Amino acid sequence: MKQLMLLICVGLLHSTFVLSQIKDGIYPREANQERLPVPYTYLREADVMWSRTVWRKLDLREKINLPLYFPVERISDRKSIIQVLIDAVKEGSLTAYSPVSDNFERYLSAEEIATILVRIDTIMVEDPDNEGTFLTKVMRNELDLAAITEIRIKEEWFFDRQRSMLDVRIVGIMPIKKEIVDEEVRTKPLFWIYFPEARSVFANASVFNRHNDGARLTLDDIFTKRMFSSYIYKESIVYDRSIADYMQGQDALLEAENIKKNMFNMESDYWEY
Repeated sequence: MKQLMLLICVGLLHSTFVLSQIKDGIYPREANQERLPVPYTYLREADVMWSRTVWRKLDLREKINLPLYFPVERISDRKSIIQVLIDAVKEGSLTAYSPVSDNFERYLSAEEIATILVRIDTIMVEDPDNEGTFLTKVMRNELDLAAITEIRIKEEWFFDRQRSMLDVRIVGIMPIKKEIVDEEVRTKPLFWIYFPEARSVFANASVFNRHNDGARLTLDDIFTKRMFSSYIYKESIVYDRSIADYMQGQDALLEAENIKKNMFNMESDYWEY
């Protein structure tokens, strides 16, 4: 009887200790901690019968993409994709590459990254102790994460002869900041991130699951399961130009859909072959 009472007391103490460690919720959330990304299926060059590189624009303000955009300010267990990327670049777990080229040839130095994340401006202010005299004041402006409403994706579609299927793998991802210059909205590319390198970071970054709070998704789930909305703005062609360079408005959207349709038709053509 004494042993039973002792076991009950130990169990109660253990439960009390565990509950005291839970800061938010009714149980410790460990499902997404130290997760590894699901590895890609092995791919040989000889099995790639056809491939095509395309570039996509992803508007974070679209309804299906909101789990990537929010929260704008970090909360206890979630961060936006922009915050995840910037934190990883700051701590050195991800390499930021120059936004000028998407070949991942030149990485950004610490000084270059600092100029992207923090802008130093100088303004003239009047000296409160000496009317008519102006002093130079240095303003330190942190990067406004809410202004980053778009990301661009470079991906490669291919037909795998070994599995007899059309597949896709993301190669790179780049956040885009929108700013107003001379009353005109302009886009400013920040940096490229090599997506295969980012998968280990994304696999441990939780995002909101609108259907079930008890089954959180990760950023890696969002991209590998294609749970986002985007449109093609460029494909690999001989002219090396984007769709906007030769089509505008509705024609550009129809051209993007035509590119996507042609890629999916390629799969059925190989099946017939």
